[in-house]
Amino acid sequence: MAVLSWPIALHFFRMNKKVHQVTVLGLYLSVLFSLYLVPLGMYSPCIKEAGTLGPPPALIGHRGAPMLAPENTLMSFEKAVEAGGEGLETDVTISYDGVPFLMHDSTLRRTTNVAEVFPNRTYLDASMFTWAELQQLNAGSWFLSRDPFGSVWSLSEADCSQAHNQSVPSLAQFLQVAARSGRLVLFDLRRPPYGHPYSRLYINITLQVVQAHINTSQVLWLPSEDRELVQAVDPDLQQTSGEKASIQELTDGHITRLNLHYSTMSQQQISKYQSENISTNLYVISQPWLFSLAWCAGAQSVTTNSIHILSTIKKPLFLMTPEEYSLMWILTDAVSAFLIIAVFIFHWWRERGLPFWSGSRQTQENGPYSKFRTDSSEVICVRWSPLHSDPLAGALTSLPPVFNP
Repeated sequence: MAVLSWPIALHFFRMNKKVHQVTVLGLYLSVLFSLYLVPLGMYSPCIKEAGTLGPPPALIGHRGAPMLAPENTLMSFEKAVEAGGEGLETDVTISYDGVPFLMHDSTLRRTTNVAEVFPNRTYLDASMFTWAELQQLNAGSWFLSRDPFGSVWSLSEADCSQAHNQSVPSLAQFLQVAARSGRLVLFDLRRPPYGHPYSRLYINITLQVVQAHINTSQVLWLPSEDRELVQAVDPDLQQTSGEKASIQELTDGHITRLNLHYSTMSQQQISKYQSENISTNLYVISQPWLFSLAWCAGAQSVTTNSIHILSTIKKPLFLMTPEEYSLMWILTDAVSAFLIIAVFIFHWWRERGLPFWSGSRQTQENGPYSKFRTDSSEVICVRWSPLHSDPLAGALTSLPPVFNP
């Protein structure tokens, strides 16, 4: 707006009609004052009193560390542990012969070479493959060729070689990595399609694998189906809900943690749930600025694709007290107003042609354009004589000097 003040002031003082002047200046000032007052209505959880910032959210690797290794592979989860992740998130499907394995999509097309190994079954549901068939697939070469995060260039030659040789892991293999490192586990469970041999027993089989390979207190149990039965069988599981509900409903369901998209939660809601010992995990947060907002809002944990980046952040990127915020925007408004007023005064002075001093001699200008002065001695007078029929006949009664130095 300060930059726009230059052409606006220029045209304002050159307009002849008051109506046009009032219209232009009124529109400009209304927008300007609106912008000046915008900070009064802005809100950020990172504008808070000193000493009220809580600890940083725990980092849960979204399918491991998918920027450093192929998602949902053992290499990806090991990279997440190395980068400082406190939890590991994954997706579980059950094979046709009853082996829970890791796969996010409903098919195997995106993250395996199923089109090469089983070309006639490319679009078949992932759970319709046996475990032996799944072990024939490569789950890492796609990562190197497609480079989903543009991060392959940063990998070492050894990491690239390891990524190329990744296979589809079972849930048991994944849990062993988490158990060795003492990490939390969060996973969603996909129900097999109708006609699958384990479409009714998939929860029981998955729970048996969990109990056999990890301390169940490390597991954030997200599947909502048969939650009461699961809670009764193993009360050590941390019951986690993917939906918001009232405090009473969550308490009755033994829910200890919420797993929600970051756009659905506010600082007030997070604080309300925390007061009832219900933690909040926000997904998927991979940008430092968004992580900073989640930290300021009081989230207990976040699911992220970039553990290796967020783990290096020691404080929120934007953090200031209300006083500092007010001082910042008031000073900005004041500087802007000063510049705009100065621009208008300058154009008013120039268009009015007020005197100014140039060296030691005072001069006078009217407006931005130069005026020509004419002396009487330089006027050529032409007299037409009515006595002559030729209108061009006349006499030059006065001639200016040819050269007047």
